[in-house]
Amino acid sequence: MKTYLKDLVEINSTKKSRRFAYFIQFLIIFSVITFSIETLPDLKPQTRVVLKAIEAFSVIIFTFEYLARIYVADSKPKFVFSFFGIVDFLAILPFYLSFGIDLRSLRLLRMFRLFRLFKLVRYNKAMHHFAKAMKLAKEQIILFMIITLMLIYFAAVGIYYFENEAQPEHFSSIFSSLWWSIVTLTTVGYGDVYPITVGGRIFTFFILMIGLGIVAIPTGIISSSLTKAVEPHDDEKEDKLK
Repeated sequence: MKTYLKDLVEINSTKKSRRFAYFIQFLIIFSVITFSIETLPDLKPQTRVVLKAIEAFSVIIFTFEYLARIYVADSKPKFVFSFFGIVDFLAILPFYLSFGIDLRSLRLLRMFRLFRLFKLVRYNKAMHHFAKAMKLAKEQIILFMIITLMLIYFAAVGIYYFENEAQPEHFSSIFSSLWWSIVTLTTVGYGDVYPITVGGRIFTFFILMIGLGIVAIPTGIISSSLTKAVEPHDDEKEDKLK
């Protein structure tokens, strides 16, 4: 029984494993679509009943998959606390919590159903490459995030001292200036808050130049890591391991 389940739920070259993988991928996408349909206003009661039945069926299958993976895992604690183990658990958690908690009063828990999308990573080779690239670039991305947070704070402090007297309603403190700092450094620029002093505008020009660089840096880091992740010899090694 354990051998059969292991061949079924773990990705390999067998026909039954591929069929199960395709079925789970279809069910993930279908359940996410039904989750979106549930948000439509004025749905008929009959439609809601059908959607709930689809949700229940999906959760039963996902629960079977989750328990089966725990059962066949060589190290059960390692799987449970792994990325995919946590994703599988969070994908089914809202359904079971709904029996004891009114999710209308705790709407954030319903968003956990979106973790089902992350389950697709397990079955998609391109997503595997992306996950591998993110792992390769982990240190660079963490360093980039730290530097970005420092720059956001620096920009908030700078614009506060330039614009506080001229626009106390928008730049009343460094904390209130953080919104301007974030939208400026990310080059979004909603236009709801902007400098009106000469010093503030000059400072904003330099912050915008830095913001352009901030947008480009992670793109280069991830692109380089993706190139390494999909190198032919890596794919050959993976095939040999299989």
